Amino acid sequence: MKNSTLKWVYLILLSLIWGSSFILIKHALTGLTPIQVGSLRILITAIFLVFVGFKKLSKLSKNNWYYLTITAFLGTFFPAFLFSYAITKVDSSLAAILNSFTPFNTLIFGALVFGFSFQKKQIFGILIGLIGTILLIYNSNSVSLEYNLMHVGFILIASIGYSFNVNIIKKHLQEVNALAITTANFVVLIIPTLIVLYFSNFFTTFKITPETNKSILYIVILAVFGTAIAKTLFNKLVQISSPIFSASVTYLIPITAVILGVLDGEKISVLQILSAFIIFFGVYLVNRKK
Repeated sequence: MKNSTLKWVYLILLSLIWGSSFILIKHALTGLTPIQVGSLRILITAIFLVFVGFKKLSKLSKNNWYYLTITAFLGTFFPAFLFSYAITKVDSSLAAILNSFTPFNTLIFGALVFGFSFQKKQIFGILIGLIGTILLIYNSNSVSLEYNLMHVGFILIASIGYSFNVNIIKKHLQEVNALAITTANFVVLIIPTLIVLYFSNFFTTFKITPETNKSILYIVILAVFGTAIAKTLFNKLVQISSPIFSASVTYLIPITAVILGVLDGEKISVLQILSAFIIFFGVYLVNRKK
């Protein structure tokens, strides 16, 4: 299959897989703390990837490991915890929509930090998307404004981490095997994550209950499909397309997330839907060709 077609296949698959991740995090939090959810998600993913892709690591150079360590923390470690905390106060569907700010950050930091070019008219799209995001924040009626701003901030910080991850892979890890990138990312995070999990008192307070059993099940699904497999597909997508196109998956993710959120009893207002369309229009302007 040609890359021009394959990139769209990857984009749609990722939108379905990652669109389901937010509701999985939400239900995993019913029996575990945000720190435990984030930690277990990383560790279970690491175990799975060690069995699947460990042989790929032998081909990595010292320079590769330098950039892989950076992407591990910016693109996986910090976002895993930030989203877990955010979804304790923000609906999963709203979190998915806010995550669509990633392509804007990818464009901005790609130009300012990594030297990637962009068109001046794309700035107009960024401003429109920013307006939509601000409206979305203030239209949220699920939590108080104080919590809203703080937890929305967690999502926006995570999106910045994602944007650096995309740009680093495109600029410095373009020729590295996609599975090797994903496996190396999680191997790097095993020890730091174990330390975080230890200080969360998981090993002394965890008890097997119906709630924790369900939470573990959700995390396993999230780790294998929403993290290990999805990140490998995403790394490959970055390599066969542009950073902006790859990051645009976050504009399709909310479609799946909102549908699942509504089915799960979440409410979304007309103003929130309008705000989302404003964001999507900004995306269109950023990504459209001359």
